[in-house]
Amino acid sequence: MTALGNQWFQDAVSALACSLAQPHETAPHLEPPHNDLTRFILAQHGQMPDYLRTPLLVATLLFDASGLLKGGKRWHRQVPSARQAQILRWKDASAGFQRDLLRYFESLATLALYSRRPSGPGSSLGPGMEPAASPESVSSRANLLEAPPQQLTAEIVVVGSGPGGAITACLLAEAGRDVLLVEEGPFLSLESCKAFSQEEMLKKYRNGGQTVAFGKNKIAYVEGRCVGGGSEINSGLYHRTPGEVLECWRREFQVEALTEPDLTPHFEACERELSVSRLVGTMPAASRKLEEGATKLGWQCLEIPRWFRYDTGADGKPGKGRRQSMTETYIPRFLQAGGRLLPRTRALRLRQNGAKWTIKMRHEAGATVEVEAGEVFLCAGAIHSPALLRRSGITRRIGNTLQVHPTIKIVATFKEPVNSEDMGVPVHQVKEFSPRLSFGCSFSSPGYLALGLMDHPDAARDTWRTWGNRAIYYAMITSEGCGSVRPVPEYRDPLVRYVLTERDRRNLADGLRKLARLLFAAGATALYPTLARGPVLRGSECMSKLPEILSDGLANLMTVHLFSSCPMGEDRARCATDSFGKVHGFKNLFVNDASLLCTAPGVNPQGSIMALARRNALHYLEQTAN
Repeated sequence: MTALGNQWFQDAVSALACSLAQPHETAPHLEPPHNDLTRFILAQHGQMPDYLRTPLLVATLLFDASGLLKGGKRWHRQVPSARQAQILRWKDASAGFQRDLLRYFESLATLALYSRRPSGPGSSLGPGMEPAASPESVSSRANLLEAPPQQLTAEIVVVGSGPGGAITACLLAEAGRDVLLVEEGPFLSLESCKAFSQEEMLKKYRNGGQTVAFGKNKIAYVEGRCVGGGSEINSGLYHRTPGEVLECWRREFQVEALTEPDLTPHFEACERELSVSRLVGTMPAASRKLEEGATKLGWQCLEIPRWFRYDTGADGKPGKGRRQSMTETYIPRFLQAGGRLLPRTRALRLRQNGAKWTIKMRHEAGATVEVEAGEVFLCAGAIHSPALLRRSGITRRIGNTLQVHPTIKIVATFKEPVNSEDMGVPVHQVKEFSPRLSFGCSFSSPGYLALGLMDHPDAARDTWRTWGNRAIYYAMITSEGCGSVRPVPEYRDPLVRYVLTERDRRNLADGLRKLARLLFAAGATALYPTLARGPVLRGSECMSKLPEILSDGLANLMTVHLFSSCPMGEDRARCATDSFGKVHGFKNLFVNDASLLCTAPGVNPQGSIMALARRNALHYLEQTAN
């Protein structure tokens, strides 16, 4: 794209940011200038999957040029009223790409607008989202390769530093092995940015959080892209794998050593090392609403433990909890044991070199790095482990069976306050219908509330007045459907597809209805489901307005749980690896992350990932001991 084309794109984005913000300008901190919105949108465009970047740019220029047909000049040069008229035409257009284009820009502008500080428009960070103190310099940390040489060797290379990779690398290094841990993202402390902020999206999320599984109902998902992976950006909620799920995997996929007694020592070890514990202090009000509604309906509601450590203050009382992510636990142990960490470096492909592997990588600065290793553990997650294997020509049972937990949301309004600046993610979940359905509460900052209300613009514009009485709740299903992961030639980012079954669509609709019933039982006065042009529910008598089955494109779905793209087991007709993660047909190539889970577990998968990673790493050490 020429400099002229880039300037045209920036002019169109600036006009879109202003025009999309204009209907919301009902409070001083939402008024112009909107330069911060433009900067955020441009930064996000630069981070989106690379195969979508140019099409979105071209579609934006087409939108801008189409203003010539109605007003005789490009859209961004027209008066505000003409701009708004064209926005409405495209939002209501029959062509899906027109609606999707405007929704993309509107979602980013809305999030940025309502993430501002109430004191004025100069900041793009919202209430309680002040920048944390600068992180300590990572360049001084032992064994950190910030400027790697072009050639490296290691006994074992671990690709990916999330929960699977961090545990694998740590245990192997502590056993005296020469381990190189490679991470595509930067090495940042928890304090480097506020949790769930725009700054965190830009610094720690893959593609700035703009990743999506394509299908008749698109499913947005997020992944971490930093040292520590998803553990650095999630809420730390923890579940063990349900016993019936382990039995299903053991029986149907022929997975060895997978009974509850087999995994219990690994669960217990991870729980000790991550300080998995119950909430200390007062239950968040939004969480209490879940409990109240469940109690009135006679449904089971549970507090979910988290990876949190609570220090004791001088008065002997527990202090503020601290999330125990990988950079707080296994990564420091790995470095202390002599392991080497190579951040900001992307693994491109693997090549067998006799009995060893050569891994071609690219450092963020542009330098190519080649690493020779005797053993390779892929722990890049359920998307990027299969993508790397397939780019390397290893395709048998790889990337064909991706599963997720599709999730649909409702923004609920209550008469009394349920939200606060420091609420975080509430820890209660309703498990009455588990594993088919689970209900919980999401992060509910003003920015995320306004984003959840995009299909209800009047309510969105009221966010700053009402956000303390609103919270976001979700219904999550255990999906029967599955998806695929495929690298795109000449592009960095893989293409992800996902197909919901008819039962999935019915379960999502049923989950939405049951969640609405639960929230009305808890005292909600209005519910705003995340359905395109969806109804506002102001009482249980309005429940009939909700669909019996989700039609194509009706719901705005998302997930934070991805797995099963390289399932483990001895059944080679359906499994990519053996019971302990060794890729079938190879002696020294392993997968040890969420990809291994045979099917959707119905609960947050990170407890399962960590226990399996620990089990597999220790099994490898036993098998290779001299």
